[in-house]
Amino acid sequence: MDHGVRVSVFMQGCAFHCKNCFNPETWDFKGGKEFTQETIDSIMDLCSKEYIKGLSILGGEPMHPDNIEATTKLAKEFKQKYPEKNLWVWTGFKFDRDLKDKEVLKYIDVLVDGQYIDELHDPTLKWKGSSNQRVIDVQKSLKKNEIVLVD
Repeated sequence: MDHGVRVSVFMQGCAFHCKNCFNPETWDFKGGKEFTQETIDSIMDLCSKEYIKGLSILGGEPMHPDNIEATTKLAKEFKQKYPEKNLWVWTGFKFDRDLKDKEVLKYIDVLVDGQYIDELHDPTLKWKGSSNQRVIDVQKSLKKNEIVLVD
């Protein structure tokens, strides 16, 4: 799967606080900038370039109850405007346990789920930091009603 050049958005706020998180400055829910329609418009503009292959939403924690509404709004607008580009989201929540009924899944192509576990860190892994995390093809998983992993 070709990642190409991407636009990345880091949602602010995370309650997991994984040991040796790569981005602990995003933990504070009061940090960052206000997320507005202007923010989404700016992201859509950045994604409009032909060489941009997709959007990555990371954190912090994009699926935290305080963030999921903004993540859903951004994801929906992105996929409506750029259906040919792909959307990847990284979350500490689990697809099948925590997210299976959430609207946001309708718009996500690939979900990397599960909290980062420092003891399971492996620098050779593609697209994830620790071996417990899964790289899930969301649309295939929703169709089959079972987890389909991306190789």
